[in-house]
Amino acid sequence: MKASTQPLRAVLRRPSPRSTSILPTAATSTSHLQESGRVPVRQSQLQHQETAFFSVLNRPAPSYPGHVPLTKVERFALALGSGIGSLINPYRADLIATCGETTATPYFIYRLRRAMLSDPTGRRILRDRPRITSQSLDLPYLRTLPPTTVGGNYVAWLDREGVSPDTRADVRYIDDEECAYVMQRYRESHDFYHALTGLPIVREGEVALKAFEFANTLLPMTGFACLAVGTMKPSERKRFWEVYGPWALRNGMRSQEVINIYWEEEMETDCEALRKRLGIERPPDLRETRKKEKEDRKRRKEAGKAMGDVANAA
Repeated sequence: MKASTQPLRAVLRRPSPRSTSILPTAATSTSHLQESGRVPVRQSQLQHQETAFFSVLNRPAPSYPGHVPLTKVERFALALGSGIGSLINPYRADLIATCGETTATPYFIYRLRRAMLSDPTGRRILRDRPRITSQSLDLPYLRTLPPTTVGGNYVAWLDREGVSPDTRADVRYIDDEECAYVMQRYRESHDFYHALTGLPIVREGEVALKAFEFANTLLPMTGFACLAVGTMKPSERKRFWEVYGPWALRNGMRSQEVINIYWEEEMETDCEALRKRLGIERPPDLRETRKKEKEDRKRRKEAGKAMGDVANAA
């Protein structure tokens, strides 16, 4: 994916100590060596730690700062508990993150990594290992961009929803350090997916976006999150099955792998041009749809109350 041809002001600052210490730097990555053919890609080597047997008494050393190696029993228990907990309370970001990490191995995160290695932009991302934080992005500059650009749309979405790029937890439970970065990149790019599609961070919008992510990334957590459709109101469920669910599956399957978008280089790109390049159609404005539905309920309620008053007066 090419960067914008327009003169691009540097929106990246020097990485902060926090952003470079969480995961190993590009110098330790094998992607740039594999790209040149000097290091063979061997799935069995990458998954050695996942398949090795150990107990809590002889736990292996961490593969990167913050890494917590898990036994198979621990991984299963964490996946089950966090999955159930995130369904009960979909706003528990820590449970969603844990569920995503513990269910991504041994296959799905490697599939996503291979998708990045097979794409020139994806390989550059793995080599550079950028982080998306308030320190790495020049948010004041992004606020000066037109709202139709990726950067302007993204920062406007952050301000409207009251969220920050710094809310994404660091990966802990994925053993391979490069796959851990892939999960971190997916996690930190999530708000860009919101901005690109226009879906708000209400339960209905999150479920629709998770359905899109599942069709595009195949990460189990994103598919599991779609079960939350059962907790929505009847009108919201009807809208999901008729409008947003079909949109999510259709666009997620046919579009390019969104993990390969180098967001830092697309800040001045027009959003519609980027959607067209990726093969993504924008869904109906969910926020406006919910607003109109609320107004219709209010009018019906007021009309019913007025009719009741007339009947009582008669």
